[in-house]
Amino acid sequence: MLFKKYHIVIFKDKQGTCRKMGIRGGIFLLFFLLFAGMAAGNVYLWKHYAKSIKVEKDLNLAEKTIHEQKTQLLSLAQKLGGLQKSLRRINDFDSKLRVMIDLDQESAQASSPKGGTQSETFSNGYLPLYRQELLARKMHRFLKQLNVEARLEEVKQQEILAKLRQKQDILEATPSIWPTTGWVTSPFGWRTSPFTGKREHHPGLDISAPSGTPIYAPAKGKVTLAGNRHDGYGIQVKLYHGGNITTRYAHMKKTAVKHGQTVTRGELIGYVGNTGRSTGPHVHYEVHKAQVAVNPMKYILN
Repeated sequence: MLFKKYHIVIFKDKQGTCRKMGIRGGIFLLFFLLFAGMAAGNVYLWKHYAKSIKVEKDLNLAEKTIHEQKTQLLSLAQKLGGLQKSLRRINDFDSKLRVMIDLDQESAQASSPKGGTQSETFSNGYLPLYRQELLARKMHRFLKQLNVEARLEEVKQQEILAKLRQKQDILEATPSIWPTTGWVTSPFGWRTSPFTGKREHHPGLDISAPSGTPIYAPAKGKVTLAGNRHDGYGIQVKLYHGGNITTRYAHMKKTAVKHGQTVTRGELIGYVGNTGRSTGPHVHYEVHKAQVAVNPMKYILN
């Protein structure tokens, strides 16, 4: 019965005419199956669409979480790099104190970590790594290394404090601050002479500053020279601090102390000038130990 032929009659209003169309029953079945297939396909696709939307949201959330974790790891890496730099500054400060109080540095070096590089650069070796697992491993390893170095540094500091209590007078007479405010234009060591163009050894620091800038004694001492000796250093001051340590301040504009006078750390001794063999206003600062010029930077703590 389903496959019989059916007729559809269409009447036209006001004209009294009609039109008849013949359709077999199989066409209805075909349309029904097509409609049912489309409905089932829509239901199937809608379920997968809803599932894909959920997966996309979960993926976006996971990517956001990973990005936040990566940002936090990199931020922590930068902070750890800052801690390493701070520890290095403490080590430098430790070395300067040991030089000042004449404490054996071999014992400090002997207590250093063995079996690897003590001061591996964290920021250069760690920050470019974006793989979280590898970065986390290196950070944990660095924290372990940092903890060991901090404990060793604490032991060394206790040793220094004990020595300082025994040598307080020596510490007061050891040059430990900048003699003036300015900027270093020529460090201690070998350089090309600004006068001859030849290589020469510079026995001190050239600290440039405006003419008339105050110069202060970096430690307690006795004035052994105050004036112009016409030896290329111009107007100068020499201080003897005891313990075979002497300091010199050259190219001054004028002095503020006299020969034989005793000064304390921070006391005014003269003013920056351009006297003697000089290319501009500055103070030439020397530190001598046992009559041998040494790098003043080893003594400056501030």
